[in-house]
Amino acid sequence: MQKIMTDDTICAISTAPGGALAILRLSGPASAEIAEKVWFSKGVPLHETKRVMRLGHTLSADGETCLAVFMPGPHSYTGEDVVELQCHGGDFAPDRLLKALLANGARLADPGEFTRRAFLNGKMDLTQAEAVLDLIQARTADAASLAERQLSGVLGKKISETAKDLPGVLAEIESRLDFPEEDLDWRSPEELIAVIAPVLDKIRALLAGSRAGSIIRNGVRLVIAGAPNVGKSSLLNRILGYDRAIVTEIPGTTRDTVEENAVIRGIHFRLTDTAGVREDAADKVEEFGIKRSKESLKSAEVVIWLLDLTQEHEPQLREMEKRVADAECHAKVIHCWNKKDIALQTGKFPCEVSVENGDGIEMLYDELAKAVFTEPGERESESAIAQRHEKLLNEALTRLESAIPELCAEAWELAAVHIREAIYDLGTITGENVSPDVLDEIFSRFCIGK
Repeated sequence: MQKIMTDDTICAISTAPGGALAILRLSGPASAEIAEKVWFSKGVPLHETKRVMRLGHTLSADGETCLAVFMPGPHSYTGEDVVELQCHGGDFAPDRLLKALLANGARLADPGEFTRRAFLNGKMDLTQAEAVLDLIQARTADAASLAERQLSGVLGKKISETAKDLPGVLAEIESRLDFPEEDLDWRSPEELIAVIAPVLDKIRALLAGSRAGSIIRNGVRLVIAGAPNVGKSSLLNRILGYDRAIVTEIPGTTRDTVEENAVIRGIHFRLTDTAGVREDAADKVEEFGIKRSKESLKSAEVVIWLLDLTQEHEPQLREMEKRVADAECHAKVIHCWNKKDIALQTGKFPCEVSVENGDGIEMLYDELAKAVFTEPGERESESAIAQRHEKLLNEALTRLESAIPELCAEAWELAAVHIREAIYDLGTITGENVSPDVLDEIFSRFCIGK
């Protein structure tokens, strides 16, 4: 990606509101000049002091204490001159300082513009830029660890390594088209295919990490289902650690789905507590709730089907199988037997719990973790790719697979088209080939100041 230096200087508050301190960031050729119009310290001017935090004051009526550091480009986050100002947090002080920067020539940054400039100026590839957002949005240690690995450039390097032999193949094919009468030292179709085959294997290996990437970044849709009055809402409250759902002894208390987030065994679950499923709904409201429950089951990735250990077992299991089939649910279903604390017989089933006192809940959590990550080392994968990467890798895979029969038939022009498009797809992942529209879509998801 060619370096692109801009003429304007942007600024924004880079920290979330409400903290004890706030950081305001400037990036662009006039960063130091603008900062010196709103900030003052005795001694050497800010632009002559590089990468040293300075104590000074804002040039407001109150002369608020403020720290400043100047980081000249290209050795900065964006590759441009950068200044960071640290003032008191809250709402008023950062906002007043931001307005002063804007009044003295800076422009308010667009969402993600600091990271976009870092990408455009060659400080990171596009997978690293996306990892910045992943790190900001991480809900679990796994998500943060994955983002940090990809921020280090691991995925971008793997993509580049995967694609490195394809330009040579394309150049040779194109030379056949340009100089058909020349007797050059061309490789046979079999030799060219032998170069492409390992590329296909590498792409397939990267695609194998798409499931883990989706789980780590987006979480897992977990539905708690079962008959009325079996303890579903109590289980939700037990998992969350507080009373989120209303619990009574009256069947049909839960009339609609209740959705919350929870981290269990380091995995982000998007929980849905559903209305109890039964044939004889008490009224139209419960009937609508049951319909919503079926919809939730259909979209679930994991289901905890809660059963009653104090009631006959086989009829409950048959009813569960019927309900799962009727809802067209294809999720992993965990059979969880509740009311262990009052059941006459226990120990018959792998997962028995007491939602009332918490007995067996840790075993349920173990079952959830096993249901989500089914392969050894899946959650530590460095190639846990995002949805955008998966789409482009699949397209590149299809292009290369289509090129092989064309090479066998010595249809050089068609083979060249497929290989050229595969190279473009792989380059779009790292940002070597990327349109402004794609960049706009990616960086629009960032917050201002990042």
